Amino acid sequence: MTDDAVLYSAADAAAAVGGILVGDARAPIARVVSDSRKAGPRSLYVALPGERVDGHDYVKAAFEAGASCVFARADRRAAVETVLGPLGAGASIVYVEDALAALQTLARDYRRRFPSLLRIGITGSSGKTTTKECAAAAIGRGRSVVLNPGNLNSDIGLPLSVFSIRASHEVGVFEMGMNRIGEMGELATVYEPDVALVTNVGTAHVGVVGSRDRIAEEKKSIFSLFDGRQAGFVWEDDDYNAFLKKDVRGEMRDFGPRSTSGFKGARELGLDGYEIDWEGVHFRFPLPGSHNLLDAIAAMALASRAGSSPADIAAGLSSVAPLFGRSEILRGEATVVRDCYNANPDSVEAAVELCDSVSWTGRRAYVLGSMLELGSESEAAHRRIGAAAGRSAAQALFFFGEETRPAFEEARLAGFRGLVVFETDFDRLRGSVEAYVRPGDLVLLKASRGMELERLSDSLVPAARAEASDAS
Repeated sequence: MTDDAVLYSAADAAAAVGGILVGDARAPIARVVSDSRKAGPRSLYVALPGERVDGHDYVKAAFEAGASCVFARADRRAAVETVLGPLGAGASIVYVEDALAALQTLARDYRRRFPSLLRIGITGSSGKTTTKECAAAAIGRGRSVVLNPGNLNSDIGLPLSVFSIRASHEVGVFEMGMNRIGEMGELATVYEPDVALVTNVGTAHVGVVGSRDRIAEEKKSIFSLFDGRQAGFVWEDDDYNAFLKKDVRGEMRDFGPRSTSGFKGARELGLDGYEIDWEGVHFRFPLPGSHNLLDAIAAMALASRAGSSPADIAAGLSSVAPLFGRSEILRGEATVVRDCYNANPDSVEAAVELCDSVSWTGRRAYVLGSMLELGSESEAAHRRIGAAAGRSAAQALFFFGEETRPAFEEARLAGFRGLVVFETDFDRLRGSVEAYVRPGDLVLLKASRGMELERLSDSLVPAARAEASDAS
């Protein structure tokens, strides 16, 4: 099956989701999109209602871009057809009760065409994207692997990614995220993992979900369709370890430096990562920080379970490169640790620990932005990272965003003796950081993605400007 091969006819797609077909039953579907700007010839556009825009308002634009089929809600039929008028030749609409549910149902139907695909699913409050990339690199040395690009891991992103599976693929490595109750169960139903791993249970999205207990329950749903033939992995030191494994119908294992068979140890190389001994094979893993090392160990456990050889695992992990905003090391007159794709208290403390641990002759400046989606836990979480920063090895702390005000206060209460700055205006923050940083300094940028803290790297390491523009 080639990338432009027809996946469904409109009639077959309608039958798979129980929808009402209007238009050309033979209209071919070769791609599935939920953004009308990505629609094109032979694409299925799924019109999804959102918080800011309604995909039904863009059905006409999708057809004008070449889409051959649209999934739309049945209760919007009159409005859609009023705007569209008669359908052109080769075009079709499938009316469904719920467009998101229809997308997920079609993705499950499509995925079931590949029963021999070994399906690995990865979730967790942090580390799941890095673990996915590491596992895919380790397994991909010897077998054909498909994975979801970037962090397309949601109730929309994962189903869309499933349509990239082809008959040539032997192993799927998909991360599975959640930010609402019930979402992980939906993803498990779509993907039905044979092997699943929970990196950790933290506080990401606690403001939406409600509590860590509820987060643990959601993460555990990745195992919900196990029937005894599957295998699950849980971090050895997770305080929800026993809960996650309890009453799961499958083989449950721990992973970590003590639990993962074959891991013999690692020598830290500062910002250059680690030298790892795995099953007697010595290799360099290029991502720094104990949190990234743990992700590599998780990948070793998954790759070993998938049947990869130690040599292939070592070669794959040696080749891993950081993704945008995740433990990137940008070197210039100053050295910047750009780790600002996401943030929660655990990941912020890990980033601070990394920058504290490296041998450094210059000064350290930590720029910590708001952690978002923490709800009622926000103040306590920011106080926690403020206290950690106040005890750190930094000579300067810059807090950015209204949510970090408690962190700023806590850092001073912790007795921090260096420069401490709190800003809610980005331009003033940039001015303060630029005025402080000098050649030879180590600068940490850590915040939730919504704070766009990577903008600071443009001036601190000018060569990073193109990278940031390409990734935005």
